[in-house]
Amino acid sequence: MLRYVTTNAGKVREAREYLDGVEQLNYDYTEVQASDLAPIAARGAREAYRYAGEPVLVDDAGLFVEGFEGFPGPYSSYVEETLGIDAVQRLVATEIDAPRRASFQCVLAYCDGDDFAASPDPVDRADRSAAAAAGAAAVDEDGNGDAAADAAADADALPVKLFRGSVRGRIVEPRGEGGFGYDPIFEHDGTTFAEMTADEKNAVSHRGRAFAKFAEWFEDRAP
Repeated sequence: MLRYVTTNAGKVREAREYLDGVEQLNYDYTEVQASDLAPIAARGAREAYRYAGEPVLVDDAGLFVEGFEGFPGPYSSYVEETLGIDAVQRLVATEIDAPRRASFQCVLAYCDGDDFAASPDPVDRADRSAAAAAGAAAVDEDGNGDAAADAAADADALPVKLFRGSVRGRIVEPRGEGGFGYDPIFEHDGTTFAEMTADEKNAVSHRGRAFAKFAEWFEDRAP
């Protein structure tokens, strides 16, 4: 069994398009602050594995606006909750000339307590020191502003495999009633994610592309 750590049932349904035996695990792992998605997902996967004691997947995703040097990126959820997607769209429209390019990006982190063979695509145990260094900007549980030591300890303890997916598009005025998050303001090939059916979105989404990479690798790993 593979546990997908999420509170979003829609993500689980999407994962099952690529993998059999995926079950939802509702666990509130610690989300460290970092400038990249990878150390956030990796830390979450290590913590979730210790909690569940069986193979887990954790994802972290965000909207990256080119004209804002990738912002909101890893802070997308916080920005959505505090400012809202309408405010983000208006800010982009005011500050950035068309075509206002952006991308959705996703990192899937897999942990099962074992080591991994080296691979040129996902990050494996040989790259854990780099992942730990990337987590140096994180805050600790007391908010003291430097969790590098904790990240390094995690990196030494449990290897994590990472898989990235992305989809390019542009920021537009909100359209559509489906999806969630930034979907209404993200247009891909003339259609916002909120205007797509679930199947149409899954076929091109950043998360779906990350899952396709993971499923190919996991097929060879599974007993």
